[in-house]
Amino acid sequence: MAAGENALRAEIIAQARTMNALGINQGTSGNLSVRAGGAMLITPSGTPYEAMNPAMIAKMKLDGGGAWSGPLAPSSEWRFHHDIYRARPDAGAIVHAHPPYATALSMLRRAIPAAHYMIAAFGGANVRCTDYAPFGTQELSDLAIAGLQDRSGVLLGSHGMIVIGGDLEQAMGRAVELEALARQFYLASLAGAPVILTDEEIARTLERFKNYGPARKKTARRTR
Repeated sequence: MAAGENALRAEIIAQARTMNALGINQGTSGNLSVRAGGAMLITPSGTPYEAMNPAMIAKMKLDGGGAWSGPLAPSSEWRFHHDIYRARPDAGAIVHAHPPYATALSMLRRAIPAAHYMIAAFGGANVRCTDYAPFGTQELSDLAIAGLQDRSGVLLGSHGMIVIGGDLEQAMGRAVELEALARQFYLASLAGAPVILTDEEIARTLERFKNYGPARKKTARRTR
């Protein structure tokens, strides 16, 4: 096993444990994956994260067919991971979890609107909520891809959330942010009707987000 791939496997396990420690998932109900060239690495089915080691992470090619390698079968949700990578070249990692507030909204079939400006971190003026489809099915995969169009997060009806990122660190950060937005919207809705920001305001926020985050120092070019 290449050193780079082994590092990705170890990171999947570390982030899976972090996901549960942060309370955005429970037990083995969630699953994580990373793109690895023409394949994906994904958590195995029904295996406690604390008991995992890098060799247990399943590997699946992205050219279809569902073939996998490893000692344990991939997550039962492998299909939407596989299909999202094929549909979204920008996705380098995927986190699927069942956090309390995002899942509660999904049970109500409620999208998260632009009640807070951080909704723009997911690419638009809302985070959509799909209809329900049984786990592990092509129907659920199709709903997830549609819900993620021009977005980096989606709620799955009566199920949970999916977020994508350029790498696993970014995907996990977005999972935490999405649950925070879900909690804030849920609590505000209990107190009254949250004020929804305009599309124009979200567009301005999206533009400002382009320069958000640590700035990389430019290397000065030596002149003679």
